[in-house]
Amino acid sequence: MAQRELTGAGRVTLFPLLHTWPDVYGVAAYTSTGHFGTQAVVGYIPIAAVPDISFYDVAARHVAGAMSATNWILCTGWSSLTVPKPGSLTLDDVQWHLEVDARGVADGDKGSPFMYGHSELYTGRLTFITGTETGEDGRKRLLVDDVLMKQARELLPLPAGAGSE
Repeated sequence: MAQRELTGAGRVTLFPLLHTWPDVYGVAAYTSTGHFGTQAVVGYIPIAAVPDISFYDVAARHVAGAMSATNWILCTGWSSLTVPKPGSLTLDDVQWHLEVDARGVADGDKGSPFMYGHSELYTGRLTFITGTETGEDGRKRLLVDDVLMKQARELLPLPAGAGSE
């Protein structure tokens, strides 16, 4: 059975992402987990007014040549960390939870199972948390970090003409 959620802690890079041409932006997040960070996580921050980002759909519209959709997503996430664009934000030592939408396997150069140091990719909805608790019913509940979620949502670019008087 496929893994449906991941949790982790560490550095997360947030960046605005144009995901539906010509003007629908969302906020994406890149981090890694697993032994030596070999599992990449590229998630989207849920924002009520913005459709969820399907990273594989976005990749399908951008991939050319022999590059796989998984590698395109890995490149986009990794590049956000190594060459941050204006409007990006890197948070150190934060806890996160990913509701997994999809999993991919890297297709490295010359048969390598790694791309940008990652062998696997997980995409989905990313939420910053302060931890978890178990309710009286025995179910695990996330404790959402509202301060970090607000900070992440504020990276969403304003529509053209918004905010000007």
